[in-house]
Amino acid sequence: MTTHPNPDLLVGADARPRWNSAPYRRHGFHNLHRLSRYVQSFRAKQVWDLRLSTDETIAGREDVARLCANPWFSAMVVVEGNRILYERYAPDFSADQPHSVMSISKTVMNLVIGTLRDAGKLRLDQAAGEILPWLGAGYAGASLQDILDMNVLNDYDEDYHNPEAAVFLHEAATGMRLPTGPEMGCKSFLATIGLAPKAADTRNSTGLCMYRSANTDVLAAVAEAVSGRSMASLLADLADAIGVEGAVHAAGDRAGFPLMNGGLCLTARDLARHGLLIARAGQGVDGQSFGSAAFLTETLGRGIPMPAPRGHLRYSNQMNTNGRWLGHGGYGGQYMLADMTTGRVAVFLSVLDTEDGYFGNYYTPIIQMLAEICAAD
Repeated sequence: MTTHPNPDLLVGADARPRWNSAPYRRHGFHNLHRLSRYVQSFRAKQVWDLRLSTDETIAGREDVARLCANPWFSAMVVVEGNRILYERYAPDFSADQPHSVMSISKTVMNLVIGTLRDAGKLRLDQAAGEILPWLGAGYAGASLQDILDMNVLNDYDEDYHNPEAAVFLHEAATGMRLPTGPEMGCKSFLATIGLAPKAADTRNSTGLCMYRSANTDVLAAVAEAVSGRSMASLLADLADAIGVEGAVHAAGDRAGFPLMNGGLCLTARDLARHGLLIARAGQGVDGQSFGSAAFLTETLGRGIPMPAPRGHLRYSNQMNTNGRWLGHGGYGGQYMLADMTTGRVAVFLSVLDTEDGYFGNYYTPIIQMLAEICAAD
């Protein structure tokens, strides 16, 4: 039989799979829910109603017009309660089309871990290795709190400028690219992460958060171990709590373990609905809680300073915060923000076509714009 490697997942000369190479990244982010090798989808029993009720002050902002006109723009949605205060899409994107949200996926683990903490299933001062004895030295001695806060030093490398970074090996274990040898599952990959060179432990002495996407998948494995439930079943609960209109699409590994560090794909409206779940302190539209109000309040008031250009923010329990809002960004151009005072939520989706998916100080004006819009009464 004649075959050829899957072209969307084959690593090219730029050391990236085609879906994440600069010329194809926009198509990849708009279609990752069907391009990744292993994807599960979850729909809701009841859909949270949203109706268009345009706020002309948002539509009239100069920064909204400018940022929504940039060549990387996909979508922007602002919601409050059941109202869509602003909504705009690029010509090649639509309201019912899922978009990769990359690391915004991490916010789900705040809701999951907070719930488990409140239920007495885990303690934040526990070492991850007490719960997952198969972990390597890079995580075994780290506390759950430090893992939540991106406050762990190990040999996992998340330098997107470096095509040989460990984050790309992580992709091969989770169906995002073709492996070069035997296929390794996500948990098997996590077990290989060791201490940083010359480090005696996982202590981060920089005073700034040390971003490692593998942290989030360790937390997901912890959640499975202490709850006795699969992460996939928890995502089914999440879809019901959000009240998604479309689906929560979750890429993952061959065994069905979802990639919680960056594998979710949702429509812009459904991502905004997810933000509303956070703004409601975990109160689901199905009448069930998905998240901890106490934990979200703690998340607002603490955290580890983030490096420049986001030095005015803190990384806290798998979220960014300034003490008023909770949010997170995604590789390649996304941001979601939920103001915990006004209850407003704003999302901005875009796809950068630079070689490594970053562009100078791209996120700072987006975050400022979303924060100002959400703070308005």
